[in-house]
Amino acid sequence: MKLLPDDLTRLADVALAAARRTGRYISETRPTVVRQDKDGDCLAAQVLTEVDGQSQEMILEILRPTFAEFDLALLAEESEDDGSRLEKDYFWCIDPIDGTLSFIENAPGYSVSIALIARDGIPQIGVVYDPVEHNLYHAIRGQGAFRNSEPWRLAQNGDRLRIFTDRSAAAEPWFAPTNEVLQAEVAAHGGGVMNAIWTLENPPACYFKYPKERPGCGCFWDFAATACIAHELGAVATDIQGHRLDLNRRDSIYLNHGGILYATDGELAARVRGLYEEYRA
Repeated sequence: MKLLPDDLTRLADVALAAARRTGRYISETRPTVVRQDKDGDCLAAQVLTEVDGQSQEMILEILRPTFAEFDLALLAEESEDDGSRLEKDYFWCIDPIDGTLSFIENAPGYSVSIALIARDGIPQIGVVYDPVEHNLYHAIRGQGAFRNSEPWRLAQNGDRLRIFTDRSAAAEPWFAPTNEVLQAEVAAHGGGVMNAIWTLENPPACYFKYPKERPGCGCFWDFAATACIAHELGAVATDIQGHRLDLNRRDSIYLNHGGILYATDGELAARVRGLYEEYRA
């Protein structure tokens, strides 16, 4: 079943309603139970609160009617991957709270992220809600990007290059020498979704992770929505070598095999790719 532009608009409206409702709930809620029983390569990937599950169910309550109507599959952080994303033409990809560590610490950097991805791994819809600033971002492939329902375009480049990253990436051995060459300001440590949004909000800026052997670098739901938004803004959202993010690979939901690279312009992205090649050599 091929979704038409009007279908995508309808589905985007549903996702916006789900993100708005859930984001407002999160903004008014503090976690009371924290567990560290999830798999992951860093603390941020392991922590879980009771709000994660509650938020996911709130999202699904709104999205659920679309599954039958549009024959959609589901991949969500707090549910098992049932493989239906490999069989259906499209699937919802949900992160009910990205940046849970920031949420626990009551610090900016957490968000709600909802994407609709085609079976070939290309995001068709991306929706992000920032519960701290109450900003709602979204994009529909081929229809542009929006911030609080207004058309959104990249700002004019500022004078200072910024890097937005998470704590685990900043601790990797490649980060310090890469940043030394870039001479950038390390501006914030948030979850993957808000790191990408902050990058797009503050040109010139970038957010990247080099590939690594062990599972990590984030999952599909960490990058699907913002990859769609970045594409519609004309920014870069690729793996570290410039290839399209593989957001429906069969063998893993992690992106450690290729890393990630967000940049507000192609020249900056090329610089980061060059530094990666030098580091790898």
